[in-house]
Amino acid sequence: MYHLPRTVSKETHSKLSTLVSLISKRMASSSSNTTVTRPIVELREYELLPSKVQQYTESTTISSSLRKKLTPLRLFTLPETGGFLNVATHLYYYQGGFTERNEKRQLMGQSTEWKDYLKEARTYMKSQKSTIFVEAPLVDEIDGVCGLVPGSAEHILGDISGSTTDCIYEIRRYQLKLGYDTVPNFLSIYKNGLPSKLNAPGTDPTTTLVTLLYSEVGQLNEVIEIWRHGSTDAMEKSRVASRSAEEWRKSIAQIADLATVFTSSIHKPLSFSPLR
Repeated sequence: MYHLPRTVSKETHSKLSTLVSLISKRMASSSSNTTVTRPIVELREYELLPSKVQQYTESTTISSSLRKKLTPLRLFTLPETGGFLNVATHLYYYQGGFTERNEKRQLMGQSTEWKDYLKEARTYMKSQKSTIFVEAPLVDEIDGVCGLVPGSAEHILGDISGSTTDCIYEIRRYQLKLGYDTVPNFLSIYKNGLPSKLNAPGTDPTTTLVTLLYSEVGQLNEVIEIWRHGSTDAMEKSRVASRSAEEWRKSIAQIADLATVFTSSIHKPLSFSPLR
């Protein structure tokens, strides 16, 4: 609160009052425009030359320590089945949003080691694709969902029994209809049915929902759910169990009206992937 001195003329007092009012309005406007930085998740998909997959994997594994030093890598996989093969699929979690991403990308461009790696790695690629996603609010609201925050997922997955050798990641992708309300409606419906799926009797104990993402930059109205299973048998066991989850079945029926395309693919994490 600003207090004006009393020993001033009426004219001066009026001018000061106007000035204080302007300052107060600007401060209020500045306060209302302050935004909280929202974390983003970048999904990068590199289509590899089939004859060069082994070379790319070896080179990328050798340089993995540098990658993890320069970037907030969370998951790095190659698909086994369920769609296009030979696509290096990697996720990065930027807690500081686009600002952090821009800073990290700038540092990568200044690294001689990284540029040497890229010079070799790009000879093994056919194309590169980058899409920006945001984690759905339910990731923080429902127990049993890992999320991609560094340390949190590792802690949860570390408590789950099962060998990481047989572990797979199931990536389920929904392309939704156009419209501003489509994604919010999807997330609401999904959230309502998810607890019944997670707690369905017979679900394999190694099955975990890692995250649920929706696109912000790139192909819009896309939602991705990433599940980790101890094995393909564990995945199938959990799928069968989910069919008895009444609320989940209702949700899927409603989601079917929102989606135009739905795909499911199985991925294997590379040895250096933080999430395995």
